[in-house]
Amino acid sequence: MSEITTVTNNKSAVIIGATGYVGRLLIEPVSLEFSQVRCISRHPERIAGEIPENATAIFGDLFDPKSLEECLAGADVAFYLAHSMDEQANYEELERRAAKNFVTAASHAGITRIIYLGALAQSPPEKESQHIASRRAVGDVLRSSEIDVIEFRASVVIGAGSMPFETIRALVERLPIMVTPRWVRTPVQPIAAADLVRYLVNASSDQSKGSRNYEIGGKNVITYARLMKIYARARGLRRLMVPVPVITPRLSSLWLKLVTPAHYRIGRRIVDSAAHSSIVSNNAAENDFGFDPITAEAAVRQALDTENSDLEFLDAPVVKNSPAMKTRIGTKFVERRTIPVNVTPNDLYRTIGSIGGPNGWFWGDWLWRFRGALDKLVGGPGLRRGKVAANDVAVGQTLDFWTVVRVAPGSRITLRADMRLPGEAWLDLRVRNTELGVAIDQTVAFDARGVFGVVYWFCLYPLHVLVFRGMLREIGSRARALTSED
Repeated sequence: MSEITTVTNNKSAVIIGATGYVGRLLIEPVSLEFSQVRCISRHPERIAGEIPENATAIFGDLFDPKSLEECLAGADVAFYLAHSMDEQANYEELERRAAKNFVTAASHAGITRIIYLGALAQSPPEKESQHIASRRAVGDVLRSSEIDVIEFRASVVIGAGSMPFETIRALVERLPIMVTPRWVRTPVQPIAAADLVRYLVNASSDQSKGSRNYEIGGKNVITYARLMKIYARARGLRRLMVPVPVITPRLSSLWLKLVTPAHYRIGRRIVDSAAHSSIVSNNAAENDFGFDPITAEAAVRQALDTENSDLEFLDAPVVKNSPAMKTRIGTKFVERRTIPVNVTPNDLYRTIGSIGGPNGWFWGDWLWRFRGALDKLVGGPGLRRGKVAANDVAVGQTLDFWTVVRVAPGSRITLRADMRLPGEAWLDLRVRNTELGVAIDQTVAFDARGVFGVVYWFCLYPLHVLVFRGMLREIGSRARALTSED
């Protein structure tokens, strides 16, 4: 839970679809603008432990009018971000019905403004994809009330977690040679996730009256193919694209299903929508809100830099009573091991703070020395030596072939690997109080760069399991010995 330092007004806001991609991005900046924020979702538990102090995660179902009345009562502004893209074939009708229920409840609650995120596409009504038609129909339903509605029709959103971005990422990372269908040559105007959030938040405090539609996108117009090349360059990857004149939407959807995170029906909707140009036709949004969005190149760099610098991928939820967890977040393989240790938190933290350098890595030291020698041979730093006492671990210190990137005194140390790798790696050691006592979480993450990075991860995975399990056991043993000495 984060602290809120500045709130600009005494009004309250609700975020419908708060556990979705854009909803999660909005929670913190909206909490800085409003004294109270209600984060509405059918699964509020997914965000309950990570939202600011003036925000509350509340159950709400757009198909349950009674739950909506309770959620919206007394609110001033509503952000409508609900989307049924992963629902069944009749999702267009579902979205209409959900919007009607919401408008009715919002009118009764006295909400004065609705901020809605739609989709930007240029196509005649008779050729619109079901996805685009549904987005526009929802906007029409919202405007049927007497509430002021500000609709932003956005082009492709660039940010870690956005489905279009994750699809581009997966294609480029996994396919050195790509057979590209016609839709990858469709012009689009991608917008950075940070710029999208800025538009949405600024609209909540805009003093103008009446309903308006805005088209929003980034600084430049490119194609999906160009976006793939931008991503590849940012990741240091070489990719060959072989264009083909005809691939049916069904085949394209199956192709996406095989190599990307998208399910078939989501992939089909991405393909159908990608067939339409998505270009801003007027500058009303830039003129009214007074800022210039960044380019697609800058948006991709921002997405990748933010993803790595905030280290959120190391904080994937811990499954209760689970000793191990494996997952994949974007291009990152994340693995966590947890063991209970019957010691004081201070003794456990002192132990993890002493790891590395002359003290070694607590298990298989000869393997670490061998890896350091190999790293030296290929131009890496090898096993440098750094400070090892728990009380002098600080961000920026080098420790063998790691750099300390985060320290939470008494509870956590995070290291980033400096060795030569086909990707980036992190080691996170955290002391945690649980219902059963003190435990240590060891999280290892590897951001695989391209196919070679994935092969590297899986080839060395059995050895990594031995090394990191041994390290974790020895941390527990040394902490218990330290407690016995005390």
